[in-house]
Amino acid sequence: MLLAVVAAITMAGLVWLWPTERVLPEGSVLTTEGIVPVRGQITAIEPCPAAPDAPPTGPDAGVQHACLVAQVELDRRAGELVDVELVGVTAWSGLQPGDGVHVAEVGATEGVPGGWSLITVDRIPVLAIFTILFVVAVLVVAGRKGFFGLLGLVVSGVVLFGFMIPALTSGQPAVWVAIVGSTAIMFVVLYLAHGVSWRTTSAFVGTWLSLLVTTGLGALGVSMARLSGISSEETLALTNLLGDLDFPDILTCGLVIAGLGVLNDVTITQASSVWEVRAAGPHLSRGQLFASGMRIGRDHIASTIYTIVFAYAGAALSLLLLLSLYEQPLNLLLSTEQFSEEIIRTLGSGIGLVLSVPLTTGVAALTVAGAAGAARRSGRGADDPERAAPGPRRAI
Repeated sequence: MLLAVVAAITMAGLVWLWPTERVLPEGSVLTTEGIVPVRGQITAIEPCPAAPDAPPTGPDAGVQHACLVAQVELDRRAGELVDVELVGVTAWSGLQPGDGVHVAEVGATEGVPGGWSLITVDRIPVLAIFTILFVVAVLVVAGRKGFFGLLGLVVSGVVLFGFMIPALTSGQPAVWVAIVGSTAIMFVVLYLAHGVSWRTTSAFVGTWLSLLVTTGLGALGVSMARLSGISSEETLALTNLLGDLDFPDILTCGLVIAGLGVLNDVTITQASSVWEVRAAGPHLSRGQLFASGMRIGRDHIASTIYTIVFAYAGAALSLLLLLSLYEQPLNLLLSTEQFSEEIIRTLGSGIGLVLSVPLTTGVAALTVAGAAGAARRSGRGADDPERAAPGPRRAI
């Protein structure tokens, strides 16, 4: 019963928040009118003729003054070679002859001669190789479960890029987009990967409750810390393009999405633990089941907290390096917008993650078969935990 209600609310939310078309401001810097990308392959790389013989001094002078000229053979025009200047970060990326790039011809403007400019390095082949390795590893190790997990990942991507991101850019309430989109993702991911059962249902309910807690804590933390949600070049660019967006709410939405995967891992593990304990001890009461599940969950909490903290630390490593160079008191560093965002994001997700253990364990202990029913099935020799301990006779 509860699942039907949640599903109906989710569908209603998808209809309510479905993105509408949004037109970017005229003259937007993101438009590429008149720029035609052309793929090519680097045949040679040489230093820029005007580059200084010796690198200048200074902590960042190397990157700032790096300059190379790449000779690129265009794919569409076999045999045609063009010179493309690589400056700054691009010159430091380790490009070699044989690498693919996307370039574009830039017309001459007043005082500036025309020529060819680098758009980006062609990284699709590398991304394709790693994608294939990932899929093969999942299928070989996890088999059928891995296949459905990958299928759930694809559907999650469709929800994220087909609904959530367009809804956010069209100005829909970011917090509600996070709740509705995450609920839809959890529906698909959990039931595809783990099948339709009371065990999966208890994990879904635990995930959903934890998701609401995480969303509330994230919104509260962002508000209390007075975070603007504008702390990077990307968000600053968004203010120029979509200045009417609620950036604190978008920050909260990002917090919810970031913790979704780890939350799913914890809840399905806790639900499975309760079912396994019931199969091993059909005489245990629901209170004893909850206590046993919590003992398992406490061990799981420690490792998952490390996972989420180090995941955020790795993603924000450049920021941490930069802030470590500022000669300021620790309290001022912690109070900066960038640092405070990461702390609120980590701790908000962490609290929701910790609370998901008792929430999911409690739901699972209530929905697993009672002691009498489990004992009867155990006596009949059912050795499959799903068959030995099916859900209760009453609906949730």
